[in-house]
Amino acid sequence: RTLSRGQTYDALSSQANITGYRAVVEAGNEFGRFFAGQMTAAGKVPPAKVLVVGTGVAGLAAIQTAKNMGAIVRAFDVRPVTKEQVEAMGGQFLEVDYEEDGSGAGGYAKEMSKEWHAAAAEMLAKQCAEVDIVITTAAIPGRKAPLMITKEMVAGMKSGSVTVDLAAESGGNIGTTVKDEKFVTDNGVTCLGYTDLASRLPTTSSSLYSNNISKFLLSMGPQTTKTKEYMYIDHDDDAVRGMLASEKGALMWPAPLPPPPAKKEAKEIVVEEIDYKAPYVLGAKQAGYLSAGCLGMGCISPDPAFSAMFTTFALSNIIGVQVVMGVTHALHSPLMAVTNAISGTTALGGMHLLAHSNSAGVTTLAALATTLSTVNIVGGFIVTKKMLDMFKRPDDPPEYYHLYGIPAAGSLAFYGAGSMSGHVPEIDSAAATLSGLLCIGGIAGLSSQSTARLGAASGQAGVALGVVSTLGHLHPDMATTAQIGGLMAAGGVAGKYIGDRVEPTSLPQTVAAFHSLVGIAASAAAVGDYANAESAADLDKVHLASVYLATIIGSVTCTGSLVAFGKLDGRMASTPMAHPARDQINMGLGAATLGAGAVVMGGPEVGTGLAALGGALGTSGALGWHMTASIGGADMPVVITVLNSYSGWALCAEGFMLDMPIMTTVGALIGCSGAALTKIMCDAMNRDILSVILGGYGTKASGGGEAMKFEGEATQTTVDETCKLLMESSSVIIVPGYGLAVAKGQYPLKEMVEVLRAAGKKVRFGIHPVAGRMPGQLNVLLAEAGVPYDIVEELEEINDDFDSTDVALVIGANDTVNSAAEDDPNSEIAGMPVMRVWKANQVIVMKRSLAAGYAGVDNPVFLKDNTDMLLGDAKETCEKLAAGCKALA
Repeated sequence: RTLSRGQTYDALSSQANITGYRAVVEAGNEFGRFFAGQMTAAGKVPPAKVLVVGTGVAGLAAIQTAKNMGAIVRAFDVRPVTKEQVEAMGGQFLEVDYEEDGSGAGGYAKEMSKEWHAAAAEMLAKQCAEVDIVITTAAIPGRKAPLMITKEMVAGMKSGSVTVDLAAESGGNIGTTVKDEKFVTDNGVTCLGYTDLASRLPTTSSSLYSNNISKFLLSMGPQTTKTKEYMYIDHDDDAVRGMLASEKGALMWPAPLPPPPAKKEAKEIVVEEIDYKAPYVLGAKQAGYLSAGCLGMGCISPDPAFSAMFTTFALSNIIGVQVVMGVTHALHSPLMAVTNAISGTTALGGMHLLAHSNSAGVTTLAALATTLSTVNIVGGFIVTKKMLDMFKRPDDPPEYYHLYGIPAAGSLAFYGAGSMSGHVPEIDSAAATLSGLLCIGGIAGLSSQSTARLGAASGQAGVALGVVSTLGHLHPDMATTAQIGGLMAAGGVAGKYIGDRVEPTSLPQTVAAFHSLVGIAASAAAVGDYANAESAADLDKVHLASVYLATIIGSVTCTGSLVAFGKLDGRMASTPMAHPARDQINMGLGAATLGAGAVVMGGPEVGTGLAALGGALGTSGALGWHMTASIGGADMPVVITVLNSYSGWALCAEGFMLDMPIMTTVGALIGCSGAALTKIMCDAMNRDILSVILGGYGTKASGGGEAMKFEGEATQTTVDETCKLLMESSSVIIVPGYGLAVAKGQYPLKEMVEVLRAAGKKVRFGIHPVAGRMPGQLNVLLAEAGVPYDIVEELEEINDDFDSTDVALVIGANDTVNSAAEDDPNSEIAGMPVMRVWKANQVIVMKRSLAAGYAGVDNPVFLKDNTDMLLGDAKETCEKLAAGCKALA
């Protein structure tokens, strides 16, 4: 029986399979109720509970039959190795609170110690009182069957219960068993001790037995010699030689022992040397680069104003990184929204340009920058508030954040009075500093749920004070002030209209669209500033560089964001545009952009300068479009954060251009926050940022060879089977993906979770850092449905818990649960941290189809033995699961 081929000759196994099946049929005949639960107009009938003791061939057949008939099945065996088989069939494996392995030779069980028997008796007595049917199959070859169910345990069973003892022939496992008879106890328990169960299915038992014999005979003849009608006993065939008793009158038994396996030469273990010096060398190099960069900027600084601005820029970068790294992953989506809103301070550049415009063209560019920036500010803060409100719960304590409006209004009034008095000229700088601090607080507040809404209020106050302090600094005439007010009012109305209509599933594309507005505003303000100069040829190099950088970064941000919007909104294919000359096109556009920049930096007269600046605007825009179009949908979370960072650097360049510290501070803050988020996303995908931006795919760990081919067939399950599995489990981890967002299935999913938790199940959500198409999108989606955020955990928190989880329910996720990332070094996602769902006892994958994910990599998890596919629309399936679980609760 140790040979897999030899099992086809095993008559004991084939007959035991029949007895296990027939035992359930006989029990069902005596049991006076349904096996499966029923919901009728007259009332609800609960499903039968079946306990199978002994999980050999007969026991597993009984488990499968009882499950197919709709019963709740529990199983027990002294051999812990059978646990996986039981749970794969949907049964619950019972364990004794005593450590001892009952595995014996040949796959049979061995006799256990007295201590173990005492612990097992206590557990079985409790189970007997709960279940309706007990089927025992425990047998030890050549010995009396162990007594597993005593008379006292049977006496504790409910009236109408049934016991079937398949070990009756060797003494029985049940104390009330009478061999070959049906016995009814005083408390109404029917005890069956039949020993002819295989004979009660004569056709099947005869057929299987004849198959055993015929396959054995065939293995000796044609299958061995490949010669028809010639019987030849192959002595080299272990299965045949082991059963050969005599040949030509000679005793051939026992078979000679096989030769011992060849000894493997022990490989010399090479201890990898750890270079303790390397990190210090790297740190020293980085410190050297930083020092050289700072001192170099001091060498090229044209005036004290630039040095002061550079100091502001450097400190803002450090603060930005520290603040963003403290933001919890669940709030990454609100973080993107609030930084997007704050990046709307490009409006300050438009206001500055309006106040100093000397031509209609410049005024038009300034009006465009001011209006679009205001759309971004208002829309961004409305989206931020909507997302944060989703995390609120009915039992949360009342909040009074509106009270912070009092000091905000007081600060604005204080500044207005001081600025209009004309006696405190430095109040403008103080107001700008306060504005920057409030914007920093807007991001820092997102470090936790308890301070997130305070952070949003801080950001709003910071931007408002920035706008007012800019007006005070500019002192525009009444007509210009009215013009600025009208443009910002129009932008605010448009921003509110857009923000009010954004749904959680549309957040990624909305943020991408808002980024494009910031890009247009930055480029418009930069070109307008250059055209508005009295003498463009006399502008210093710092000013020219700032104009050039703001123009091209804004242009790249605009076109790249529009492509990202198109891909995320389904208006463009999510697959990368794989042009054969992709890299050459990128290099050509980059060279043209740099060439135009060289012309601008040469300080030509205004006509030539504007032509060069326009050329740089066009080539950089084309570069942004082409590079983003060459990136696949799977990398969109990274693209969104990169574009967020770009919008910050564009704003920062405007700050240098206009000598406005507040724009430099806020721009560096946003640029660093986007860069830090980009690093978090790349680490979560094990990707290199350059490979993402340049449109490639494959992780840093990809071996470069041919990826593994996974063979097998996915097994499908039904809603009813999934409901039973969930209700019979004790722990469930749900791993949602973008498919849940697209189907809008979060509400019925939350309803199902409530049913499971009310039934005493431990239910949690596992969120991958790049699940969805935007950092933290799935967290916002679940919050919108009212899922408690204390049961929503990140990859690092939950990944080690799958080993002890009954069911992993994957909804609309693919690449983030792909085991090829760990198993195949040549996979395109090799080394990417993934949710190890396949380590759960049972995996249910809900998808529309078996197609690969955005990365285009086949998922071997779908083919694993413990995985079943539940195909269909996520929302409809979740609704059916919620209803099914309610019916079984």
